[in-house]
Amino acid sequence: MGQQQLLLIILGVIIVGIAIAVGLSLFSAQSIQSNRDAIINDLNNLAAQAYQHRIRPASMGGGNGKYDASAGGSVFTIPSKMSANENATYVATVNADDVTIVATSAQDASNTVTVVIDQNGKLGSWTYGGAFQ
Repeated sequence: MGQQQLLLIILGVIIVGIAIAVGLSLFSAQSIQSNRDAIINDLNNLAAQAYQHRIRPASMGGGNGKYDASAGGSVFTIPSKMSANENATYVATVNADDVTIVATSAQDASNTVTVVIDQNGKLGSWTYGGAFQ
C-alpha cells in the first residue's frame, strides 16, 4: 500500500471515531432532556391533584380550602404510587397556601426540579439542578 492510501485509512478511522463520539453525546443529551420533560409532566399531574385536594370539602376528605389541616380538612400528601416512579422521587413540603415539591431524578440524583404550587393551583418558582439547568 502506498503512503497516500494509509493516510486515507487513518483519516477515515478518525472521522468514524469522531462521528461515534458525537452520536453518543447527542443521545445522552436527549436522554437527560427526556427525563426532565417526564418529571415536569409528573409535577403537572401532582399540582392538579394537590389543587383538587385543596378545593375539596373536608367531608369528602379534602383540605377544605387549604393544603394543610389548618381549615379542618386533611393534609395533602403525594399518593404512594406517585411518590416514586421510573422518572423521579417526589417529596412535598405542605403549607396552608402552597406546596413545594422537590423531584429528584431516578437516573442521576444530582438532577433535581423544585416547584411551588400556589393557592390557585398554578406552578411557579421553577428551580432546576444538576444537568437539568
